Amino acid sequence: MSRHSVVVDHIAKSYGRVKAVGNLSLDVGRGELFGIIGPDGAGKTTLFRILATLMLPDSGRATVGGLDVVADYRAVRGIIGYMPGRFSLYPDLTVEENLEFFATVFGTTVEANRHLVDDIYRQIEPFRKRPAGKLSGGMKQKLALSCALIHKPEVLLLDEPTTGVDPVSRKEFWAMLLKLRNEGITILVSTPYMDEATLCDRIALVKDGSLLGTDTPGGIVGRYPTALYAVRSADMHRLMADLAGYTGAASAFSFGDTFHVTLAPGTAPADLQSHLAALGHKAVCIEQTAPTVEDCFMLLSKKEE
Repeated sequence: MSRHSVVVDHIAKSYGRVKAVGNLSLDVGRGELFGIIGPDGAGKTTLFRILATLMLPDSGRATVGGLDVVADYRAVRGIIGYMPGRFSLYPDLTVEENLEFFATVFGTTVEANRHLVDDIYRQIEPFRKRPAGKLSGGMKQKLALSCALIHKPEVLLLDEPTTGVDPVSRKEFWAMLLKLRNEGITILVSTPYMDEATLCDRIALVKDGSLLGTDTPGGIVGRYPTALYAVRSADMHRLMADLAGYTGAASAFSFGDTFHVTLAPGTAPADLQSHLAALGHKAVCIEQTAPTVEDCFMLLSKKEE
């Protein structure tokens, strides 16, 4: 038996002249929580639709649970749980009716694998008679996850499951994923939120359908090659333009309430301090800071360009 649950081998897919996924390869180990991290338009949804057997690749090959997603598509559908980015359950059916419908489709019952979703079910159970379309965003995602798990799939495909969900529900959702991983389910999840990357065992950074890098979150961050500085001043609006026009700044982008800056060779923080002071900036603060996955993504994106 292969140690990989998902193997993507040089998959490519285009829509006319638009390349959605270009020659992308990666593998996901059995029982691994693997994140596909990238902004909108990175090709995440196209990749997930190919893996869920809903779309044919133009070239390349992919397997899920050792099954080819094209040749063995019927068998693949029996071993995956798929949660698309947009809410796709039946809005006019109640919570209870949606669960029972999906259980029937997979030849099981709601109670058969109740232990997998017990924490979720306790939260949605008070709303079991409510139409799914009337649920809050967080509750819709919890119901969708319950339906995807109803038959205890080997592989769970979650396409941006927390997009548009409030921060508390996002945190709860990821706590559920970590528990499911401990049940031995392989989880492949995509997200545009860089902070969620740190919760994965391994991540793949993607942009414009291309792979920028694959490693553990710590491995990605550990390869950041230069010192990184958090910079702020009393006039943050003008600061961005002044950083962008400074030849001593190799890169600069907004990060929370600061700008993250790397310096060109031969430029010291004191040089940047003097430059900003000469431009009239007050209360300038330049502090070295630890890089994040988002910093690594920005750096790799710039190299790709």
